[in-house]
Amino acid sequence: MKQIVIATGNKGKAKEFKEFFADYKIDAVSLLDLDKNIPDVEETGTTFEQNAALKAEQIAALLDTPVLADDSGLIIDALDGRPGIFSARYAGGESKSDKKNIEKVLAELKTIPKEKRTARFICVLAIAIPGKETIFKTGYCEGSIGFEEKGENGFGYDPIFIPEDYTKSMAELSPNEKNSISHRRNAIIQLEKWIKAR
Repeated sequence: MKQIVIATGNKGKAKEFKEFFADYKIDAVSLLDLDKNIPDVEETGTTFEQNAALKAEQIAALLDTPVLADDSGLIIDALDGRPGIFSARYAGGESKSDKKNIEKVLAELKTIPKEKRTARFICVLAIAIPGKETIFKTGYCEGSIGFEEKGENGFGYDPIFIPEDYTKSMAELSPNEKNSISHRRNAIIQLEKWIKAR
């Protein structure tokens, strides 16, 4: 594999994957680097794996090249796994609102005691290579949900997510600290093992 397309328009995510693949002499390009007009892939799956695969496989078929896509979110045990695949738009509405999503989660957990607020971030990577079976690599970041927002760093649910063995929220950690324990980092470690074993 000489080149891979990263199915994202997120500059930060694209940069992270480019740096990772560069170590293995694989040229990673994101959707931002392509001249082609790639249509948005509708995430109609019922699992993180299905949604990641939909993106990776449809774009791989379109471009006839290996594609990596990811789907990630927050799983809260006391909410039966919600917000799950609906993490980005949990509060409803067309646009994503981190603030509204957080408010909804905190409201739903209002009566739940500290010891029952366990949760985890999940990141599923799907690698679609034309003519081959799609490969999945999954990473988790275990933790719990706090009672209020804390911290200015990060995005999404970071201000209310307290990683395991930490007393600070994800949004109170430095970018380097967060990246060393994040669900995406842990998924990338699984991806690294796969590349090395090839």
